[in-house]
Amino acid sequence: MGFRCGIVGLPNVGKSTLFNALTETAAAQAANYPFCTIEPNVGQVAVPDPRADKLAGIAGSAKIIETQLGFVDIAGLVRGASKGEGLGNQFLANIREVDAIVHVLRCFEDGDVTHVEGKVDPIADAETVETELMLADLESLERRVPNLQKKGQQGDKDAKAHAAVLAPVLDLLRDGKPARLGRPSDPEEAALFDQAQLLTGKPVLYVCNVEEASAAEGNALSARVFEKAKAEGAQAVVVSAAIEAEIATMAIEDRAEFLSDLGLHETGLARVIRAGYALLDLITFFTVGPKETRAWTVTKGAKAPQAAGVIHTDFERGFIRAETIAYEDYVAFKGEAGARDNGKLRSEGKEYVVVDGDVMLFRFNV
Repeated sequence: MGFRCGIVGLPNVGKSTLFNALTETAAAQAANYPFCTIEPNVGQVAVPDPRADKLAGIAGSAKIIETQLGFVDIAGLVRGASKGEGLGNQFLANIREVDAIVHVLRCFEDGDVTHVEGKVDPIADAETVETELMLADLESLERRVPNLQKKGQQGDKDAKAHAAVLAPVLDLLRDGKPARLGRPSDPEEAALFDQAQLLTGKPVLYVCNVEEASAAEGNALSARVFEKAKAEGAQAVVVSAAIEAEIATMAIEDRAEFLSDLGLHETGLARVIRAGYALLDLITFFTVGPKETRAWTVTKGAKAPQAAGVIHTDFERGFIRAETIAYEDYVAFKGEAGARDNGKLRSEGKEYVVVDGDVMLFRFNV
């Protein structure tokens, strides 16, 4: 199950530096000029979860395999992208392929790093990118909605259902508001909304790239971004991409002391990864044994057979039941045997909705 977050923003805000640190590689060339990233680079990163360590310790697992989240480094956008300016058409095509947007905003002053707009203003930068995305969505829906409405009037039930969902979204865009504010709560309608692949329909995480001195608490510029995120019901985190890039080159055993000296308890990237995971409405379940403890990803609300299918399609096809232990019970009773002896191992059927942290063993027959 490949969930991907696209890293976007104006040129020279630290996107590629952040991506390099995320993947601990130099796959994306970071340079002080626009469009240094032309082809989108994709990196898979482990989602930090201390629960896996705890489970592995109890079970005596030989290794731990963490769940993964994909990050895509997408070329910098400039004003006019919706009309093809810069690498606009490519940017828009690449962003359609991701599940969520990680919007990097420059929240630091540095005369040595040029800014494409000539000034540092993260709110204006965010609005520039959002405006281009909204313009692209507006152009798309202004073509599609009238056609859907016409087909609906001619008796096409599918077109009528799509039009009913997208017409209010078109009104939102005309009012200068992003499409995600019009995502329906009804699951069937939400599925139709998602099929439209609207750029501003995707969830957004703002990443405030600050100078080293502000890595722990942020600064006045990042505070403005947090206010914007709160008003939109979005999320925001503070990161110093320069610090993260330095940490990525360090030996693992040296990182904790380095972070402590800076007044940090964890890397900014850990916050970005967790926030991206939450942004996609994902949860984790575990399989535990002597060979390995492994974390798996499903969307919140997934049922047991769907979770089984993440491991192997045969598991879902021949699903019989899922032997399930809540994470807290597995830890409290020191493993599967203790949980079973205390009545905490449950046999769940096809309608069971997976809970974050569940330890599961699937029984199947094909």
